[in-house]
Amino acid sequence: MGRITFENKVLNDWVAEMAAMCRPDDIELIDGSQEQKKTLESKSAAMGEIIPLNPKELPGCFLHRTNPNDVARTEHLTFICTRKQHDAGPINNWMPPQQAYDKARAIFTGAMSGRTMYVIPFSMGPVGSPFSKVGVELTDSIYVVLNMMIMTRVGLPVLNFLGKNNEFTKCLHSKADLNIERRLILHFPEDNTIWSVGSGYGGNVLLGKKCLSLRIASHMAAREGWLAEHMLIMGVERPNGQIQYIAAAFPSACGKTNLAMLVPPEGLKRKGYRVWTVGDDIAWMRVDTDGSLWAVNPETGFFGVAPGTNSKTNPNMVETIKRNTIFTNVLLKPDGTVWWEGADGEIPESGIDWQGRPWKRGAQDADGRPVLGAHPNSRFTTPVAQCPSATFRLEHHHGVPISAVVFGGRRQHLAPLVYETFNWRHGVFSGATMGSERTAAQYGKQGEVRRDPMAMLPFCGYNMGHYFRHWLNMGKKMSKAPRIFHVNWFRTGADGKFLWPGYRENLRVLEWILDRCNGTVGCQKTPIGYLPRTKDIDMTKLNLAEGAIKKLLAVNRKDWLEELKGIKEFFKTFGDDLPEELWQEYYALHKRLTGGRAGTGK
Repeated sequence: MGRITFENKVLNDWVAEMAAMCRPDDIELIDGSQEQKKTLESKSAAMGEIIPLNPKELPGCFLHRTNPNDVARTEHLTFICTRKQHDAGPINNWMPPQQAYDKARAIFTGAMSGRTMYVIPFSMGPVGSPFSKVGVELTDSIYVVLNMMIMTRVGLPVLNFLGKNNEFTKCLHSKADLNIERRLILHFPEDNTIWSVGSGYGGNVLLGKKCLSLRIASHMAAREGWLAEHMLIMGVERPNGQIQYIAAAFPSACGKTNLAMLVPPEGLKRKGYRVWTVGDDIAWMRVDTDGSLWAVNPETGFFGVAPGTNSKTNPNMVETIKRNTIFTNVLLKPDGTVWWEGADGEIPESGIDWQGRPWKRGAQDADGRPVLGAHPNSRFTTPVAQCPSATFRLEHHHGVPISAVVFGGRRQHLAPLVYETFNWRHGVFSGATMGSERTAAQYGKQGEVRRDPMAMLPFCGYNMGHYFRHWLNMGKKMSKAPRIFHVNWFRTGADGKFLWPGYRENLRVLEWILDRCNGTVGCQKTPIGYLPRTKDIDMTKLNLAEGAIKKLLAVNRKDWLEELKGIKEFFKTFGDDLPEELWQEYYALHKRLTGGRAGTGK
């Protein structure tokens, strides 16, 4: 087995220890060079791990297929490993650190035999920025290496910046045998360590992504006094050149990526707006010396869901993925290009499906159900810098100032199109109680509300009751805190159809949000917050059904009182860890909804 010597003794000893356990045939340092990248692409293609796509139509692009049992994040196999179970909280799966290390060590032992261990130094955030964190991932997967080179800043500049500093996240990954019975994704926040074994799927193995950027980073952030959030960051530029930035959190299937790179609608083009994409998934935010909240996107790539991505839903993403992109679990067309359900153009007559099987248009299984060409969670990994709306501040060490924080969910009848919360504390209550209703396509009772506070339920690396407390404390640190809003693009009419067209038309709502931040537009006060008046949203060239805007902005007190019952049960989950301030917000809302009558006890 080869050996690499590092200047950093802690790094040197750790790599040697992990190699002794995993027993790779060779060790290779990822230096971040294009020459090494090309060599690894060729090697991976020769192994059949990736398939080069049509170089004329999709230059620099590849297709990868995962094991059919390995197509998404495996939440039930994902653990927070703290010495005290209480520190992980009631939401996370917990395992004692020693037990977790022992279980994983049994799987890792010899797992890289016959393979190369790749050492990937990476930086989440611009190298050297006060926002940023350094990690080193050890992996036996070239697919992981190539994806990390898209998603993070990788190579010698990171290693040089680390120098002899011992502060880095130790990330160990092996595909092992891809046996779901021997799959674990383990987070050790007290050790700044992540171990992932038995998976090859991006969300489980690109350890800079959810594992470091959210689960480990949220723990760091609580300790160090900043925020690591599952949020997009976007800038809205006005004709006078002023750019204001928004951070927004949405549960899955609520259009986060589409909003992050929104194209202004025809009706607002006369106003000359331009949208800048900072990031579509993760925001690291700190209070600066000016008393404001500033944010960076710690990533350099998008790990997007392919199905439904087309020129209507997200034209900027369609442009972004035309080169230097890795597609995972999509359909391979005979011409060497790819397709997925909801893509532009005609449905192909035939191709090779995401499992490598011949596929024909209209194919059905034995039960008469359509056979999909692409997996519903098929993905693409692509550089942010290729996006037509990518911000010029991607590498800005200071980040961007946040004017508004936006929370959202998918609610058919309850939440209005948009409302502004009364203050920071009320805004935290709004984020802590957000959620979406299950659709017919999701497991569980249709219409049941799935709470997903701040869209962080699967990603908070510590006790979520303490997380809410941290959010409240962050508000006290700021002299110029962002205003907090809630949006709902998914309200439906009596016919079950959406009242709001969504997509690029959402800029009309963002315009009101930023005008509220600037104090240039009015509102109406309601029990749940400040809502636009019907005249406050620019409806130019938007032909909504008659009365739709009034329905979109309606607040039904009876429905909200019913909602409070679900909120109470959810809050009880956290016991004494739930901050008293959130119970106070709960009772204040009840009082506003009932015209002054006090609510019942906890």
